[in-house]
Amino acid sequence: MRLAAPSTTAETIREAAVRVFGREGLGAPLRSVAAEAGVSAGRIVQLFGSKDALHRACDEHVLAVVRDLKREGMTDAGASLLTRLAMVDGLVPYVAYIARSVQAGGEHARTFVQHMVDDAMGYVADAVAAGVVRPSHDEGARVRYLTESALGHLALRLSLDAPRDGDELVACLRRHLDSTTLPLLELFTQGFLADRRMLDEYLMYVGDPPAREQAQA
Repeated sequence: MRLAAPSTTAETIREAAVRVFGREGLGAPLRSVAAEAGVSAGRIVQLFGSKDALHRACDEHVLAVVRDLKREGMTDAGASLLTRLAMVDGLVPYVAYIARSVQAGGEHARTFVQHMVDDAMGYVADAVAAGVVRPSHDEGARVRYLTESALGHLALRLSLDAPRDGDELVACLRRHLDSTTLPLLELFTQGFLADRRMLDEYLMYVGDPPAREQAQA
């Protein structure tokens, strides 16, 4: 996937907003977005109506970018991995925006994460159908765990490193990628446990729980 350059004033503002909100947090003022985009705050209001509407436009765009990249990567993992690694600097604003959305907490964060889970259900299903990913006993639970784990790790990294400007943010996210790619690929490809005894025991347990727990249910 190649990221398209903005072609309208609204797209330019939206891209600027993604960068600003990623650097400064979702509470960054419209004047910061206006300065980044080279327009007036009034022009932003004219095109988007409100800061909340601008946030929604950023959410939709970032989610679409992630969804397309993930779908491409999950169904053609080997061919696209090096391409995605080469693109990381260009993706920094989107990754930072995602992290800030999670860090913001509240209803916005819950809604944003749920959208990511819903999108992941789609591209993971495609990957399972393509034979790239193994099926799960509970796909919804697996997708939610993987999504929330990745987002939590990312938000934690930005909280611990607390980059002060765009250059530090790029360096922070590059370190994050460098430190997580190998263990993630290793875990996802080779697994962690040497045998499936614990899984089989758990599946037996949840399929036929002890009588004491059945009585408490």
